Amino acid sequence: MVGLALFFLAFSLAVFAKPVSVADDRGVVVTFDAPPQRIISLLPSLTESICALGKCANLVGIDRFSNWPKSIQDLPKLGGMGDINLERIVQLKPDVVLLEKASPVITRLNDLGIKTFVLDVKSMEDEERALKKLDLVLGTSESARVWNQIQQEITRANKQLNIDGKTLRVYFEVNPAPFAAGRSSFIGEIMTRLGLTNIIPKSLGPFPKINPEFVVQSKPDLILLSESTATDIQKRPGWNTIPAVSKNRICTFNAQQNDVLVRPGPRMGEAAFILSQCIQEKMSSSQ
Repeated sequence: MVGLALFFLAFSLAVFAKPVSVADDRGVVVTFDAPPQRIISLLPSLTESICALGKCANLVGIDRFSNWPKSIQDLPKLGGMGDINLERIVQLKPDVVLLEKASPVITRLNDLGIKTFVLDVKSMEDEERALKKLDLVLGTSESARVWNQIQQEITRANKQLNIDGKTLRVYFEVNPAPFAAGRSSFIGEIMTRLGLTNIIPKSLGPFPKINPEFVVQSKPDLILLSESTATDIQKRPGWNTIPAVSKNRICTFNAQQNDVLVRPGPRMGEAAFILSQCIQEKMSSSQ
């Protein structure tokens, strides 16, 4: 068995026979002499993408919010955006740390001699690009398969949603600040693919903070948000006049569903099914 494992390791390194240089989303060109065998991911969507590309086994540490697939749940948890455990990262001796552009620890990690690779994913196009870059970094060739599966699942979710040609104006609240999913976000793009009309203008960007009065004035037919926020909206001035509220067309998502919905990764097709199913149920029950 040991001999077989060494054979496959040697084979994978042979595929990656010469150094590969890949520009990350900072525009920094990062060179890899061989596919990284010890990877740390500090963002759930990146963790999920690594696993979808078949390299879950190479993860040696993750952020505290990464929780899918189940095979990663016993890995060392290294904190969140504001409290990354740098000492533990050094101890784990990673070949590379994958993280988002907004992470405050990039410079510190580089100063410690730890290689970083940054990906900034807000749209579906960003995710397609990220998968292709990860393919190059990891020495895999799975990005096309993963991307095609996402697209096929979104198409099936669209066919599942029967709204009889109606124009449904939808508001998706990402968190109760409130921040919304704009049309240029991956969530907004999924909603467009489902034939829904997002009340948030594209000009506001992917995840704008909005005035709750804007939602009242926009009169959405459907509101989509997490279970933890559902009770809060009943207290907001004027929201009882919104068609979605008065007709009980509010889709609420549990923690597991919300994880799928707000992560721009390989489960975006599953996110489309979650949206499609809830919207279909709400529209059918309120007719």
